[in-house]
Amino acid sequence: MHEVLLYSRKGCHLCDVVKQVLVELEGSAEFQWRELDIDFDPELRQKYNDEVPVVLIDGRKAFKYRMDPQQFLRALAGRARPEDRISA
Repeated sequence: MHEVLLYSRKGCHLCDVVKQVLVELEGSAEFQWRELDIDFDPELRQKYNDEVPVVLIDGRKAFKYRMDPQQFLRALAGRARPEDRISA
C-alpha cells in the first residue's frame, strides 16, 4: 500500500482539484492518502508556500500545482515497493 501525502492550504482551488482526483482514484489503486494544511506548520509553510498543492508518494515529491489522474497512477506503478512486486 502506497502512502500519499497532499500538502495544501485552505482556499486553494488547485488543492481542491487534486483532492477530488485522489478521491476519485481511491478504488483504482492501492494507496492511502492524507492531507496536511501547510499553514498550520511554519516549517511546511516556508518550504511549500509557493508550490501547493504538493503530492508526495511514499515520501518522495511526485507532483506540484497539478496532478493528472493517469500520471498519478503511472507514478504509483513506478514506485512499486519490493514487497508489492510479484516475482515469477
